[in-house]
Amino acid sequence: MTEYRVAFDAGRPDGRTCIHLGELTSPGGPAVHGCSECLESGKRWLHLRQCLSCGHVGCCDSSRGKHAQDHAESSGHPVARSIERGEDWAWCYADELFLTPNSGPGMAT
Repeated sequence: MTEYRVAFDAGRPDGRTCIHLGELTSPGGPAVHGCSECLESGKRWLHLRQCLSCGHVGCCDSSRGKHAQDHAESSGHPVARSIERGEDWAWCYADELFLTPNSGPGMAT
């Protein structure tokens, strides 16, 4: 499982922490190849995010449905990772923090 830490963000104060990092699981690859809710309703999405608690796949905040954020709010699963090719970051909706893998660049201490 990839372990994450809070990334440096010049627009936010230093020292912010994500209390949810210890709760993350490794849901594996997405079971579906698209936003579950958009696929069900025949809508389109821009980018996909996968919940790091249960593996739900939803669309990003730039998509019309914002289903990843809706899932985070309704399920209490606050952290989702990008499943776009070449991206390895995650986002905590509850703490509003950008997360990067422990082994990646741009890490905060």
